[in-house]
Amino acid sequence: MIAVRIVLDVLPEKQLEVMQTLFSLIKPVCKEHGCISYKVCCDIKDKNSFCLFEEWETREDLDNHIKTLRFKVMLGTKTLLRKPPEISIYTVSLTQGMEAIEAIKNKEV
Repeated sequence: MIAVRIVLDVLPEKQLEVMQTLFSLIKPVCKEHGCISYKVCCDIKDKNSFCLFEEWETREDLDNHIKTLRFKVMLGTKTLLRKPPEISIYTVSLTQGMEAIEAIKNKEV
């Protein structure tokens, strides 16, 4: 799995415009081949900070997404930002869920 985290630090007067743009991308991106999930979050401490979380089945799927107009639209918001977007791409070889938490909690010290 490939995970992507994109942080957008938006100019306050452009917050609504960026939010509407990001919202318009959710359904179409989720329909792209290999998209496991695509989430847009707003920082509860700073309404002008958005974080996109993407999960892709393969790197090829992500690469194809990066070549799309939708990705270009998201990058096109850079003129509405206080600073360049922060983009991190992670290759995930192992994922764990609540069972890992329970196992740790139940271990004797």
